[in-house]
Amino acid sequence: MKLVLASSNVGKLAELRDLLGDAYELQAQSEFGIGDADETGLSFVENAILKARHAAQATGLPALGDDSGLCVDALEGAPGLYSARYAGSHSDAEANIDKLLRELDGIDDARRAARFVCVLALVRTANDPQPLIAEGVWEGCILHSRHGTNGFGYDPVFFSPAHDCSAAELDAVVKNRDSHRGIALAQLKKHITELM
Repeated sequence: MKLVLASSNVGKLAELRDLLGDAYELQAQSEFGIGDADETGLSFVENAILKARHAAQATGLPALGDDSGLCVDALEGAPGLYSARYAGSHSDAEANIDKLLRELDGIDDARRAARFVCVLALVRTANDPQPLIAEGVWEGCILHSRHGTNGFGYDPVFFSPAHDCSAAELDAVVKNRDSHRGIALAQLKKHITELM
């Protein structure tokens, strides 16, 4: 099954390709010369659907939208929907982490609870009235400094109690299976199997 990923994020593309396996041929929308959709939704679900419809409209292929982010309790859910551009529209992961650590400076460990959230939306066509939706949540907390070099985004400062290390210290196979994206994709694959 050929799918277009409604993202140009190479980290997401690599993770999703690993998780989907050989049954799906996943191509990034950038391979078709498609730019990012405007993320005007007020939730991860809305943005995932907007992205998927945008990519499906431009390619004529089924599209997978992924909207995900980091929600920190002490920051009232921030960076949330703005995780990728937390430090500004042209910021990178390092700048986003720097801002997050500054915002949490002086916040004790008991109040640093956080979670990664991932919503996947699969549309068969741009006007699909019944997108398949799957959500994954990975509970953890924010460290005081970076640990590890694997992964991408906020991984170096996200501590997973279930693994007793940062997301950036996990082996890629373990992270892909247990992360918010891995959980969401396992759920989505189940939906696809039931549909077929």
